[in-house]
Amino acid sequence: MNHKIIISGATGFVGKNLVPFLENKNWSVTPLSRKREQNNTSLNYENLTVDDFNAAYAFIHLAGKAHDLKKTSLDDEYYEVNTELTKSLFDLFLQSDSKVFIYFSSVKAVADEVKGTLKEDHPYEPGTVYGKSKALAEQYLLSKTIPSDKKLYILRPCMIHGPGNKGNLNLLYKVVSKGIPYPLASFDNKRSFVSVTTITEVIENLLTRLPNSDVFNMADDYSISTNELIKVMAIAIDKKPKLISINSTFIKWMASVGTLLRLPFNKERLQKLTESYEVSNKKMKTVLKIDTPFDTKYGLTTTIQSFKTI
Repeated sequence: MNHKIIISGATGFVGKNLVPFLENKNWSVTPLSRKREQNNTSLNYENLTVDDFNAAYAFIHLAGKAHDLKKTSLDDEYYEVNTELTKSLFDLFLQSDSKVFIYFSSVKAVADEVKGTLKEDHPYEPGTVYGKSKALAEQYLLSKTIPSDKKLYILRPCMIHGPGNKGNLNLLYKVVSKGIPYPLASFDNKRSFVSVTTITEVIENLLTRLPNSDVFNMADDYSISTNELIKVMAIAIDKKPKLISINSTFIKWMASVGTLLRLPFNKERLQKLTESYEVSNKKMKTVLKIDTPFDTKYGLTTTIQSFKTI
C-alpha cells in the first residue's frame, strides 16, 4: 500500500495532533499549505496538480475557515475557503489516482440546534454562514459519482477538545481555576464532545479499514451537562466546584447586550455554553467495528489537566 498522505490544515489544532499520530503509524505525511515553505517539503494550493494527488494514497482536507464568534469575517470568506476550495480539491482528487478523500466538515453543516440526538440522516438546516458553507461543500461532494476504486468520507465532529485546545473549554477552565462561581447553573442542558484522540483514531481506522464511502458524525460516547463539565474541571485540578443559579432571563438579557456591544459574552457564546446538542456516534462505531470506549469524562479530564501548562 502507498502510505503517502497529503493533509491540508496540518498546522491547525486537529492537524497538529493527526500528523504525528499518523507518522507514528508509518504513514508519510505531506502538508498542503497556502504558500510553499522554505524547506520545500510542503505543497501549496496555487500550484497543486493532479500529479501531486497521483503520488498520494489519500488526501485529508482539514483546512477551513472556522466559525467567527466576533462576527468580523465577510460571508464571502467562508464560501471561498470552506466551499470553493473544497470543490477544487475534490475535483483534482477525482481526476487522480489517489484512493481516499476525507473531508473534515462539522455537525453545524446540518443543524445549529438539535432536538433529541443528531444522526447522520438529519436534513440540512444550517443556520450560520459557516454552517452553510460547510453544507454546500458536503452537497457538492455527495453529488459526484465516486469511482469504484475510490472512497469518500465526510466527517462531522461536534465540539472538539484536547491538550493545547484554547476554545470555550479554556474560558471555562479560567473561571474554575480562579475559584470564580459558575453563574449559569440555572440552565439545564446536555452536550456532546469529541476528543482529538478519538478523531485521530477514527481517521487512521478509515484509512486502513476502507468501509464504503459515507458520512459519519464524530462524538465521544455520552453527553454531559455544562454543570457536570464544571465539576469534571474542578476535580481534574483539585478544586471544589462552585455553581450558582442566576435568573436565566437576566442572563439572556446580558447576552443580548453583549451582542449589541460586541462583547465576549454574547448570545452566541451563551448558546454554546448552555444549549443542548447531543450527537450520536453509533454509526461511526458500528461501521468501523470499534468496541473500545470513547469515554467523555476521561477525555475531558485529560484536556483540562493540560491547561495547567498553557
